[in-house]
Amino acid sequence: MDKKRQENKIIEIIDSIRPFLIGEGGDLEFVKYENNIVYIRLTGACANCSMIDLTLKDGIESTIMEEVPEVKEVVNVTD
Repeated sequence: MDKKRQENKIIEIIDSIRPFLIGEGGDLEFVKYENNIVYIRLTGACANCSMIDLTLKDGIESTIMEEVPEVKEVVNVTD
Protein backbone atom coordinates (compact mmCIF):
# COMPACT_ATOMS: atom_id res chain seq x y z
CA MET A 1 0.00 0.00 0.00
CA ASP A 2 1.45 3.38 -0.95
CA LYS A 3 1.87 6.21 1.57
CA LYS A 4 -1.21 8.16 0.43
CA ARG A 5 -3.43 5.07 0.67
CA GLN A 6 -1.96 4.30 4.10
CA GLU A 7 -2.71 7.85 5.26
CA ASN A 8 -6.27 7.70 3.91
CA LYS A 9 -6.84 4.36 5.70
CA ILE A 10 -5.42 5.81 8.95
CA ILE A 11 -7.77 8.80 8.73
CA GLU A 12 -10.69 6.43 8.06
CA ILE A 13 -9.79 4.39 11.17
CA ILE A 14 -9.43 7.53 13.30
CA ASP A 15 -12.85 8.71 12.10
CA SER A 16 -14.34 5.37 13.18
CA ILE A 17 -12.76 5.66 16.67
CA ARG A 18 -13.75 9.29 17.29
CA PRO A 19 -17.42 8.64 18.28
CA PHE A 20 -16.28 6.46 21.21
CA LEU A 21 -13.97 9.20 22.49
CA ILE A 22 -16.56 11.94 21.92
CA GLY A 23 -19.02 9.86 23.97
CA GLU A 24 -16.56 10.11 26.89
CA GLY A 25 -16.06 13.87 26.46
CA GLY A 26 -12.83 13.66 24.48
CA ASP A 27 -11.80 13.76 20.87
CA LEU A 28 -9.02 12.75 18.53
CA GLU A 29 -7.56 14.50 15.52
CA PHE A 30 -5.11 13.35 12.88
CA VAL A 31 -1.99 15.54 12.70
CA LYS A 32 0.30 13.78 10.20
CA TYR A 33 1.74 10.49 9.00
CA GLU A 34 5.51 10.57 8.59
CA ASN A 35 8.22 7.88 8.55
CA ASN A 36 5.60 5.22 9.38
CA ILE A 37 4.62 7.09 12.56
CA VAL A 38 1.11 8.43 13.05
CA TYR A 39 0.89 11.72 14.93
CA ILE A 40 -2.44 12.46 16.59
CA ARG A 41 -3.77 14.94 19.12
CA LEU A 42 -6.05 13.79 21.92
CA THR A 43 -8.24 16.65 23.12
CA GLY A 44 -11.04 17.36 25.57
CA ALA A 45 -11.37 14.89 28.43
CA CYS A 46 -8.85 12.58 26.71
CA ALA A 47 -6.06 15.16 27.02
CA ASN A 48 -6.05 14.97 30.84
CA CYS A 49 -7.32 11.44 31.37
CA SER A 50 -5.34 9.11 33.61
CA MET A 51 -6.02 6.34 31.09
CA ILE A 52 -4.43 8.23 28.17
CA ASP A 53 -1.54 5.78 27.72
CA LEU A 54 -3.88 2.79 27.72
CA THR A 55 -6.25 4.51 25.29
CA LEU A 56 -3.38 5.50 23.02
CA LYS A 57 -1.42 2.22 22.92
CA ASP A 58 -4.01 -0.51 23.53
CA GLY A 59 -6.88 1.20 21.76
CA ILE A 60 -5.84 3.60 19.03
CA GLU A 61 -2.38 2.29 18.16
CA SER A 62 -3.36 -1.39 18.11
CA THR A 63 -6.43 -0.66 15.95
CA ILE A 64 -4.42 1.34 13.41
CA MET A 65 -1.53 -1.15 13.31
CA GLU A 66 -3.92 -4.04 12.76
CA GLU A 67 -5.30 -2.38 9.62
CA VAL A 68 -2.08 -0.69 8.43
CA PRO A 69 0.86 -2.96 9.37
CA GLU A 70 3.40 -0.44 8.02
CA VAL A 71 2.69 1.82 11.01
CA LYS A 72 5.42 1.52 13.65
CA GLU A 73 3.93 3.76 16.33
CA VAL A 74 1.19 6.24 17.19
CA VAL A 75 2.30 9.37 19.03
CA ASN A 76 0.13 11.90 20.83
CA VAL A 77 1.36 15.45 20.24
CA THR A 78 0.53 18.32 22.55
CA ASP A 79 0.80 22.03 21.89
